Amino acid sequence: MKNILAIDIGSYKTAAVIANYNEDSMELSISGVGIATSKGIKRGSIVNIDNAAKSIKKAYLDAKRVAGVEINKAIINVSTTYTKSIISFGIVNIPENEINIKEINRAIQMALHNANIPKDYQILQAIPINFKVDEMSDIEDPLGMSGSRLEVSVHIIAIQKSGLDNIKKTIRQAGLEIENLVSSVYASGLSVLKEDEKELGVAVIDIGATTSDLGIFTNKTLRHTDTLGVGSHHITNDLSIALHTPLADAEYIKLNFEELIKNGEDLIEISVIGNENEKQKASLEAITQIISARIEETFLLLKKEIEDSGLKSKIGAGIVLTGGFTNFYNVKEIASEFFDGMPVRIGYPKEINGLFKNLKKPEFACVLGLILYGIRDGINYEIDSNNRFITKKLINDTFNNTLDIKIEEEKEEEEPKEIAVIANKQKNKTNFLQKFKTWLGNLF
Repeated sequence: MKNILAIDIGSYKTAAVIANYNEDSMELSISGVGIATSKGIKRGSIVNIDNAAKSIKKAYLDAKRVAGVEINKAIINVSTTYTKSIISFGIVNIPENEINIKEINRAIQMALHNANIPKDYQILQAIPINFKVDEMSDIEDPLGMSGSRLEVSVHIIAIQKSGLDNIKKTIRQAGLEIENLVSSVYASGLSVLKEDEKELGVAVIDIGATTSDLGIFTNKTLRHTDTLGVGSHHITNDLSIALHTPLADAEYIKLNFEELIKNGEDLIEISVIGNENEKQKASLEAITQIISARIEETFLLLKKEIEDSGLKSKIGAGIVLTGGFTNFYNVKEIASEFFDGMPVRIGYPKEINGLFKNLKKPEFACVLGLILYGIRDGINYEIDSNNRFITKKLINDTFNNTLDIKIEEEKEEEEPKEIAVIANKQKNKTNFLQKFKTWLGNLF
């Protein structure tokens, strides 16, 4: 039995989930959940290590108490705020004319070697987009195919080095170790997307409190990521400013907007900012206009991000919205007006046995995706945050570790042909002289 701890560090909440995975029966079950209000996090970035660590530790300890297991290694999400997408290519020859796992890894590692990574960034994840064997392109999985040359295009998710250092410090201060770091929108995609959507091309948009993460999947894999600094908390700010009411009242209006609409009241009573004992009336029509304006602006910006990605024509399955923002009244219908007729649906997490009923909402898509990442669900081939080659096909981790091929090491080990030839000649010459001396000694 394997225990998996996943932690989603969001701007509004930090969620910790513990799951048990039976590797023989391949059964997955959630055994512990902990949720804490996030502190020290703004727009997806850590701005106060001490406060962020306390939020993580609280969520983790609550989950551990419920699960009743000892585990201190966690799979952690990485906000798209810290990352950027880079496409690179690798080509290798196939000596035995048959492609095996080692050759696939070697091709991906070559793509990493060829990548143009900014000096203040490093590789977080590397995910193959597609393969080409000799002249055959768009190969989904080349394993076992015959060919003399293997090419691969790879989507590299690169992370800011300073951001990575801050994440590591925060996790360490929370008393945890990092098992793996995973892009937030990649995890959300694992949780809410269907296989045919990923094959046809789909954009998953995870809209949280202060950021909106965009991930575009084509050919069953993550092709592009991006982020916008807008989220549901901006609606709270807009309401507070426009209605001149405290943030707490604005948050209440936002969270209960659907109920207020259904009640049919024209005016509601709210506090006045600076003097909470003083009350005022706010028009429901004005509140609707404020909320609608922010939602429309958010979707217009996301539409532009999709267009700027250059992959809009490859999105055949439409848009999947997830995250806390999707709890708004009629948000799916509003979104449908902004994406040029593309289908839009709300993405709910895949159901998992155990304590799943508490996690059915879209805002838990990321943390449950991290759990699925822990059992390699939906993963074909990948270089993870530990620079390890992982695949669903390899169950034996010891064998998996032997495949950590680093191009730089290979370069140091490989001698130029001219030097190798000279060395061999020198070696043969030395052997001949030694034999000649031995023969002379025996003769005299």
